[in-house]
Parts: sequence; C-alpha cells; structure tokens
Amino acid sequence: MQIVLHAGAHFTEEDRLVRCLLRNKEDFSKRGIAVPGPGKYRSLLKQTMAALQDAPPAPDARDVLLDLILDEENADRMILSHMFLFGAPRACVRNGFIYEAAPERIAHLSSLFANDQVQLFLAMRNPATFLPALFNQAPQDDMDAFLRGADPYAIRWSDTLAAIRSAAPDVTITTWCFEDMPMIWAQIIRDLAGLKQGEKIVGGFDLLSEIMSKEGMQRFRSYLKTHPTMTEAQKRRVIIAFLDKFAIEEEMEEELNAPGWTEETINTMTDLYEEDMARVAAIPGITFLAP
Repeated sequence: MQIVLHAGAHFTEEDRLVRCLLRNKEDFSKRGIAVPGPGKYRSLLKQTMAALQDAPPAPDARDVLLDLILDEENADRMILSHMFLFGAPRACVRNGFIYEAAPERIAHLSSLFANDQVQLFLAMRNPATFLPALFNQAPQDDMDAFLRGADPYAIRWSDTLAAIRSAAPDVTITTWCFEDMPMIWAQIIRDLAGLKQGEKIVGGFDLLSEIMSKEGMQRFRSYLKTHPTMTEAQKRRVIIAFLDKFAIEEEMEEELNAPGWTEETINTMTDLYEEDMARVAAIPGITFLAP
C-alpha cells in the first residue's frame, strides 16, 4: 500500500488542506484512495509512535493499525494528516533544528510499514514568520528563550529534510513553500492523492478564494472558462496576475510577534530562506513543488 503522511508543518494551512481532502473523500475512494477522518487515526498514530520508541513493531502491528484506520475500506493508497506528528508548536525547534524528532519518527514509521511505499508530504515556511508563529504558542516571554539560545539565522529546513532522508532513505519526500501555496494548492491535493495533472478535484482554489476579492475570483473563474485548455503552469501565471490586482491586502499581511527582531532581521532571514530552498530542491529523493 502507498502510505501518505502529511505532517504539516504547523501554520501552513494544514487544517484547510485536510478539509479539502475530505471534500474529495467519496470520489477518491472510488479510485482506491482512502482519506480517513482524522479522528480515526491521530490518537492511534500518537500511541504507535510512543510504542515504537521502546521496541520494534510487532509482526502484526501494521495490519492491526490499518484495520483500525480503514474500517474495512479497500484502498491502494491511504492519506493521513497529522501536524503534531513531529511535536507540538512549542517544541518544534530544539538545538537550532526544526522538528528534531522527525528523522527518528519517520524511521520508526518506515520500519512499521516496511513492505509499503511510505511518502512524506511537508510544507516549509519562512523561519522569519514561522518562528514567530511558533513563539505565539510557547510559554516563554522572549524569542531568545524560546529558541534556547539558537541563532535564528542558522535555522535551516534543508538540515531537517536531509536528516529525514538519511534516517529513512526509502521514504520519498514531497515539499513546498507555504508562501507558494495559493498558486500550487491544486497540485498539492493531486500529488497527495497520486493523481495526474489536470484531473478534476473539488476545492482546487480553496486557498486562493481566501486571499482574493470576490470580484477577482468571479473574473478568475470566468477567465478559466474561456481558456479551458490552459496548462497548470499557465494557470499559475494567471493566478499570480489576478492576485497582483485583486489580492485582499489584509489577508496577505501578517503581524509578527518577534520581540527584539528588526526589519533587517526579517529581511536577512528571508534571503537565507530563499537560498535554503535551492539546497532543499537539490537533496536526492525530494520532490520540490514550485509555481
């Protein structure tokens, strides 16, 4: 079976993505793609991860887990989404490392599903906005205490993904930037489901409709109807053009809670993030989705 694990990251529209997958549940099921409700598996995955820390999986552990999750549904591909798979927001950064627990946990799940195809899907987000979002959920009063003295300029997604690849080389990884999601939302959903480009899905513009004015969305959908043969790449260029004119500015802007950080700090971290994305895209075994 193809086991698809969507692990967030936190604050990357993860809940909206799950809702979109569930809107397609019935149609996906006809294609052999299971989208169980999160209530069926999140606590089970948590218990499973805890057990795997103490001992290797029992011979029947995989089958028992799948029976509990699928509840007699037949599927060749199963999509599970759990943004706490690698930890709660307040514990996401340790020793200057994003999701320090991720390599070990993915390795454990890879051993549990040793005869299956395990695929990890993970969104990345600019640390300049990601770390403040995490900090908002933390008990610490200042950013330095939250980071435990780590240098925010040295925090890299490429370190996390390279470590996951090293710990679980048989697990394929698909990743993308949170900032690009309005342009590639439909592709993310299709890739999670293992569908080909252009296949019909419900909710392909869910995220776009949240950041574009009602007039803009009406014009955008009308444009699509009059240009039915556009490729996905062409659609993305059209989305960018419409956002340039019809984006809701309040939805595009974000108030950062980062005590002690200056505008220069944010700009420098953003530049480093963009450089880091080139390193991520070059890691063997990683599919990097971009507009």
